[in-house]
Amino acid sequence: MFKHSADRIPVLCILALTALDFALFFFVESITFLFCYFLLMIIPKGHICAWNHHHQHTPTFRLKPLNRLLEFFYALHTGVTTNLWLLHHVYGHHLNFLDQTKDESRWVRDDGSKMGEIEYTLVVALTAYPRGLEVGKRYPKERNAFVAYSILTFAAVITLILFKPLAGLLLFAIPMVIGLLLTAWATYEHHSGLNVDNEFEASFNKLNKWYNLFTGNLGYHTAHHHRGGLHWSKLPKLHAQIQDRIPAELVRHSWI
Repeated sequence: MFKHSADRIPVLCILALTALDFALFFFVESITFLFCYFLLMIIPKGHICAWNHHHQHTPTFRLKPLNRLLEFFYALHTGVTTNLWLLHHVYGHHLNFLDQTKDESRWVRDDGSKMGEIEYTLVVALTAYPRGLEVGKRYPKERNAFVAYSILTFAAVITLILFKPLAGLLLFAIPMVIGLLLTAWATYEHHSGLNVDNEFEASFNKLNKWYNLFTGNLGYHTAHHHRGGLHWSKLPKLHAQIQDRIPAELVRHSWI
């Protein structure tokens, strides 16, 4: 069922959290409790963005229906629906990250100056869907699936809100918005300030073991860009093979 056994534990944890969300939605009436839960889960749910990212590069399951179902649950946590990151990130950013005039996650303003962290976060989050659609013009099959599953996802969320408005907002709608913002914010540190032509000098790397445990080795970012389709579990080994080509100042060891 799983393409890679390393995906089992993180996916099961994320599905368990999803089940908890739905259990609270149907069985808990206390808005105070739901609000406290919402606040408590902002950071844990924020890490799901990394696993959604990995899934867009390398689908988790061998069967497409299972991948589509997983993407629906990912969307409820991250605000990123089926194929959005495939178009925006895999077919967009990964091809254009060395060219800040084209990069879908560009950190440079039109005048060539560097965006601040908050500005970048808002711009990338607000333009995620339009830029995904723009890239999708070159990939109509993937774009059509993106549009169709986005409509289904948002229809489901609207239905949940209509059924229980405050619970629907606190457990699903607002976390989706925050998830998209956190996804954009987390990418700022990956490349900002590195306007270069050499792929080995264009990414910051974070080798802290706890950061990589909770993000699926996302800190090995140069390796990830060097071979974008490589499964996340194999990135440390690839990093070891290319680390001599990565400038020391682009390697960090702290969580923050």
